[in-house]
Amino acid sequence: MTGKSQGRRRIAIAITFFLACAGAAPAQMAPQILGAMENVADWELAHPAGASLPPAPDAMDPLGWSMGTFYTGLTALADRSGHAKYADAIFALGSRQGWKLGPRPFFADDYEVAQNWIWAFDRKHDPKMIAAVRRRFDSIIAANPSGSLLMAPFGSSTNCFQRWCWCDALFMGPPAWAALSRATHDPKYLVYADKEYHATAALLFDKGEALFYRDSSFFGQRGADGEKIFWSRGNGWVYAGLVRILSQLPSGSPSRSFYRDLYLKMSRRIVALQKPNGYWASSLLASRHDTTPETSGTGLFTFGLAWGVKTGLLKDPTYRRAADRGWGALTRAVRKDGKLGWVQQGDVGPNAVRAGDTQPFGAGAFLLAGAAMYDLMRQR
Repeated sequence: MTGKSQGRRRIAIAITFFLACAGAAPAQMAPQILGAMENVADWELAHPAGASLPPAPDAMDPLGWSMGTFYTGLTALADRSGHAKYADAIFALGSRQGWKLGPRPFFADDYEVAQNWIWAFDRKHDPKMIAAVRRRFDSIIAANPSGSLLMAPFGSSTNCFQRWCWCDALFMGPPAWAALSRATHDPKYLVYADKEYHATAALLFDKGEALFYRDSSFFGQRGADGEKIFWSRGNGWVYAGLVRILSQLPSGSPSRSFYRDLYLKMSRRIVALQKPNGYWASSLLASRHDTTPETSGTGLFTFGLAWGVKTGLLKDPTYRRAADRGWGALTRAVRKDGKLGWVQQGDVGPNAVRAGDTQPFGAGAFLLAGAAMYDLMRQR
């Protein structure tokens, strides 16, 4: 990319934030949002060796959850960009990997990519694109793991990962199950997902706070000021996953009310926890005002809020303002060449983050947020 084109992209990103704050016409904003998305996606695609900083061995696994989440965001960009290269990148990756899933048969992180293969199937209708997904999900239904969802101490043997015993899994897994039911017209996949999702929510959802614990090991833990610990990205995974499930369900689905009601409860709490600068703190209830920016959780929350405003589920103007602030915060974290910063590393709870930190899943969250903001601007 030339210096001049990099400069244009940087200006576009700055204009996006300015127009959001100024209440500019949506027609002016939509192309700027798309340009910001393309800028981030282009950097990720062009820098496979640098897309994980600090380096994380599992982040470059083409069938892993980190890269899978980036490509899930790329599906959202491919549906909106006039450039075929984004869809081509998804089809090329699937073809190179033989449309396979990760090796662990029950572990949700190892089938996040199923969402991307189903997206490809929806466009080319080639059964081989979802053959491995169907085999994996059929085998899980047949095994019907029913062990405890309680997280054993790290380093010890636990089978809870055969089910969705950590909140991240609610993004990695059930959206693909709902999508496969829709794509194959077979309700059994959604039936299984409903059963397991209800079990996870019953354990990890704190009704008083309307937030999810990352896993049962966080029960009773407290932060520096005695607050409960609710991880921003963990709750972002749940919130974005709810949107992706609801997007797959027909309006008359009996499953819809459960996911919609949970989404609305979380929305009311999430919007109240946004910081004045547009970000959400890594630990959502942290009382300190000097918490650093964090873009992966912010991207997932912005995605969910903008989608809810567009669909009419979130009617109060507070939600629209929060989505605008979130998008403005995200664009400020993008370097002029398209690298997204302030991404907390792969983790199991709130932790430190630095300006230069980036990971593919953070870019994926950015692309999902941008897609929802783009759709919102075009609707108005």
